[in-house]
Order: sequence, then structure tokens, then C-alpha cells
Amino acid sequence: MEVPAVAAALPALGWALHSGLLTRRLAAARRDPLTGLHTRAGWTARAERLLDRHPGALVILIDLDDFKTINDTHGHAAGDAVLAATAERLTSWCGRHGIAARLGGDEFAAIVPALGTAGLPALRAALDQPVAHNGRIVPVSASVGHSTRDHLPLPTLTHALSAADAAMYAAKGHGRRNNTPR
Repeated sequence: MEVPAVAAALPALGWALHSGLLTRRLAAARRDPLTGLHTRAGWTARAERLLDRHPGALVILIDLDDFKTINDTHGHAAGDAVLAATAERLTSWCGRHGIAARLGGDEFAAIVPALGTAGLPALRAALDQPVAHNGRIVPVSASVGHSTRDHLPLPTLTHALSAADAAMYAAKGHGRRNNTPR
């Protein structure tokens, strides 16, 4: 191959490599490095598409109860283990038709089409299982809120998340501290 042809091909090769790196970085930015779940940015567009196809899909928000206490009592590595276990349990519960995300800190979201609320007790039971870490058992509990877009006055993902958030905080208020069912 002649030198001018090689010199002409080098910029194209450089741009191809640069493009590949940017694509990988963008994909990594849309995934939480600890749990592997989608981040809010990566999840929102997918969730909106799923809602467009399935207006009755269940929108779920989850907040781990007393997560700061887990970190303070058992250490941050144990907290990370709890976050990773929560992500695995949520992903398993969603199955291949739903989409799970870690929105930040100890807050998670999911959207699952055509499930209804019948599967929520199984989700709560899975999320409330203790996590083994370094030979110790770390107690875990979570508050779960849900909504469906088709029952809202403004049927958007934002409003469904707001309704799920309100339901989640209502569940927190009726949790173990008050000894009433969630």
C-alpha cells in the first residue's frame, strides 16, 4: 500500500476509534456502575416507550428503609452489597419484559407491563430478605409505591412517578414502625 493511501486512511481510522470510545462511554453513563441497572437518564426514554405501548403498565418506586443505618452499623461495603442485592431482586422480579433502574442513592424504579398489582407482595417479600455480607446478616426492608398511568388525570411518566412516590411515602408511614400492614 502506498504512503499517500495510508496517510489518507489514518484520519478515518482515528474517527472510527474515537466514535467507538464515545459510544462505550455513553452506554456506561446510562448504567449504574455498582448495580448494572439503568440510571435515570438511561431508564426514562425506555420507560416512556414502554408506557406508550402498554398504557396500563405498573410504575414502581422503591426506597430502602433506614439505609443510612445499614451503612453506619455495618459499613459502606455492606450498604453496597444491599444495593446490589436489591438490584438483582428487582431485575429478577421485572423479568425480561420490565425495566429496572437505580435512580440514585437507595432509590430504585421499575416499569412492568401487564402485571397489575398481584405481583407486588412477591416483590415486597423479595426486597425484604436479609443480605449476607462478610459472614453477617444485614437486615433489609423497602417501601414500595406504585401507580398506573391510565388512572391519572395527566397520563405521563412524570405523573405516574409522582403518584408512585406519594404511594411509597404512604407505605413508609405505615411500615414496621407503626406495626400496620403496608
